[in-house]
Amino acid sequence: MAMKQWYESLFENYARKYDKECFVQGTVGECDFIEAEAGRDKSIKIIDIGCGTGRHAIELTKRGYKVTGVDLSESQLTRAREKANERGVTIDFEKHDARALPFDGEFDLAIMLCEGGFPLMETDEMNFEILKNAAKALNARGKLIFTTLNGLFTLFHSVKEFYESVAKEGAAEYKGCSFDLMTFRDHNTTIIEDDSGNKRELKVNERYYVPSEITWLVKTLGFKKIDIFGAKLGAYSRNDKLTTKDFEMLVVAEK
Repeated sequence: MAMKQWYESLFENYARKYDKECFVQGTVGECDFIEAEAGRDKSIKIIDIGCGTGRHAIELTKRGYKVTGVDLSESQLTRAREKANERGVTIDFEKHDARALPFDGEFDLAIMLCEGGFPLMETDEMNFEILKNAAKALNARGKLIFTTLNGLFTLFHSVKEFYESVAKEGAAEYKGCSFDLMTFRDHNTTIIEDDSGNKRELKVNERYYVPSEITWLVKTLGFKKIDIFGAKLGAYSRNDKLTTKDFEMLVVAEK
């Protein structure tokens, strides 16, 4: 049996604590943006890739959209189903690896938000597989909306200092950050307290992307129009030009 990757271990028993982290508090504003991008058309089919505890899927379903949520973590999906049940909505939550999704041309819109899969993979090829599978799940006029880590930030700011500043707001702690300019990968140790109250240390390895890379990758998958913005928590907007101060970028790609 292959050793578990950090992103698999992280989400094993972390669903309730995860829902309290500062970076997951912007759901309503983010769904406002998704609705606008969807043209408020309630007949469309949406896939939420790396849906986690289902926060976007639940909010969009409450607004009348049909959403399928997929995630690699059984524990996150269990919590997503519980939350959907509590809120009285019915959503199809399925366990899948985003690198091998079973969908082909079934959806009008795919969303991948808050680093739910892409760009956490251990190789660039695996990250690209996730983009490929998202593109394949979409129909001929489909749209993909995702966020990813902004490599421009790392050229002008210290990732270590950024982690130290956000550690004050959230439950997770970070130490030993080292950023590799050859690979645009950040290696750090993340310390979380899981839902049972146990402290756990994870060796994390995340890929940052620059806009030109993203544009090229997405173009090779048949998307014609690619727009990239700064991703402001809970306030995604086409008016936010991407800057070196944005830790995340927001990508909207249309076939």
